[in-house]
Amino acid sequence: MHTTDYLIAGSSHAALEAINAIRMHDGEGSITVVTRDPHRPYSPTVLPYVVSGRSTPERVYLRDDAFFTLNKVDYRSGCALAGLDPAAHQARLADGSTIAYRKLLLATGASPVVPPIPGIDRVDYHVLRTLDDATRLRAAMAGSKNAVVLGAGLVGMHAAENLVKAGASVTIVEMSKQLTSGYFDEVAAGMIEQAFLGNGAKIRTGHRVVGLEPGPDGATLQLDNGDTIPADLLLVAVGVRPELGYLDGSGVATERGILVDDSMRTSVEDVWAAGDCAQARGFFTGTPVMNAILPDATVQGRIAGMAMAGDPGVKPYPGGVPLNTYHFFGRHAISVGSAAVPEGGRAQVRFDAASGRYLRAVFDRDERLTGIFGVNEFFDAGVMAQLIVRRTDLGPLRERFFAQPLATGRELMSQLWR
Repeated sequence: MHTTDYLIAGSSHAALEAINAIRMHDGEGSITVVTRDPHRPYSPTVLPYVVSGRSTPERVYLRDDAFFTLNKVDYRSGCALAGLDPAAHQARLADGSTIAYRKLLLATGASPVVPPIPGIDRVDYHVLRTLDDATRLRAAMAGSKNAVVLGAGLVGMHAAENLVKAGASVTIVEMSKQLTSGYFDEVAAGMIEQAFLGNGAKIRTGHRVVGLEPGPDGATLQLDNGDTIPADLLLVAVGVRPELGYLDGSGVATERGILVDDSMRTSVEDVWAAGDCAQARGFFTGTPVMNAILPDATVQGRIAGMAMAGDPGVKPYPGGVPLNTYHFFGRHAISVGSAAVPEGGRAQVRFDAASGRYLRAVFDRDERLTGIFGVNEFFDAGVMAQLIVRRTDLGPLRERFFAQPLATGRELMSQLWR
């Protein structure tokens, strides 16, 4: 049986940050990485660029073999975690082998949700979560004339734009009343919708697909109002969720994801979790939430790695803050924090329809930022998240901040975070 000091299951941002954190404090402990993906590490955020052709699969890797050699990491691709025995400190892999560990990090990510639509098992469809998914979708896109994207989150919208630019007739079907409902408010979503409509896309919000039938060139979708839509390419992009079956019988507590405390510890000894599979404390709610975004994965991975290695400098997780950036048809949109106005707080808005610029900032009663959202407005999303987490008083600077969020935010950063 292979034995390792640190076993890391997963290979994207949380896993890589954990490796760095471990090696900062423990230069010699053995590290083994197992991942179900057959490739070297890459970020799911680059997949739309593979689909569009702006980047090739060979250029998207986050680390090369030399990184793992330098850090003395045994990297095992195509090697999925299949079971866990925390009492014995052992993990079972899909190939039937077993690894004994001293400390374990679960950074297994998430997988696309496939909704239980009648007939979906009888038609061909695409998802977009892995590098192989992206290369398959790019190949199929070249011959598509009538494409349907099911779901209007950022993954679906990126793909829809690529399909439009490839010359396909594209229909976006979304059960919510607006596009990107989990990311942007009604005004920003309306601006995104107009950009897609202006480029020839069709949008069917407020509708569900209730049936799928094989069609002469692909599939026929039936909507809840009786309309039908033909598709020679169907992309299912309704969200992701962690696959947690490998934890059956392990005693690791889960809800929507793997429950962790502020040091990313799970409910069992010597097991941590980070990234898209982890359900950690939300900054605004104080209760466990899923916050599957890249910045959170890196923070959680770093905290987990430091805690696993016993680094005394580890600081508790501050809580998840939503943060998303989105580029579409030459425009950009950014959302950070909560759109809800706190009791006693207020929202400040400016909107210039002629220039297509929109900014909305939300402050609590003590003039602290709780959320900021913009289209074609320039500000640093990472700085905004830190202003929120650090509960920075913006009272004396609020008007200047709202007029110039990029410059004022960076000025505050230089003063407060030395």
